[in-house]
Amino acid sequence: MDKTTEILSTTYTSSGASLNDLSMEHPLLVVFLRHFGCVFCKEALSDLSKKNASLDLKGIKLVFAHMSDHETATEYFKQYNFSSYHDIADPDCEVYEKFGLTKGSFGQLFGLTVMIRGVQANLQGNAWSLKQIGDGFQMPGIFLINQGKIEESFIHDKVSDKPDYDNLISCCAA
Repeated sequence: MDKTTEILSTTYTSSGASLNDLSMEHPLLVVFLRHFGCVFCKEALSDLSKKNASLDLKGIKLVFAHMSDHETATEYFKQYNFSSYHDIADPDCEVYEKFGLTKGSFGQLFGLTVMIRGVQANLQGNAWSLKQIGDGFQMPGIFLINQGKIEESFIHDKVSDKPDYDNLISCCAA
């Protein structure tokens, strides 16, 4: 068993299904979020909620990895009108680490570019929150998994990086 297969086979969603098994049924867009309360986490959820229809058309299922418990995350996802998704509760960031997502440096978390983008995201309605649920140093990332293989990925260099979701999912035929 190669490393990717092992990781996908041993990573389970809150429903008890492994990422490997789910990816055999549908392509998965696995989104490793920043902590709840982060302006960029909120921006990502807002952006993805607008992509729900195009994801559905392509048969892509969303999987959110987060640093909260399942119940708290469910309430959070309801705010963005997500009704069909899987989630991975990972308060210790073990799954983040398995996927190669690291803790951010000062520049990745608080650099000038990050601060400017944070103000922009805040002005677009993704308000900062003083309540932090999760590790504020954890970097996010996104993986498109299909048939037990990682087909595309986006690893954030800065927490403020804005993924091109359309490009990430372009390899999946409608």
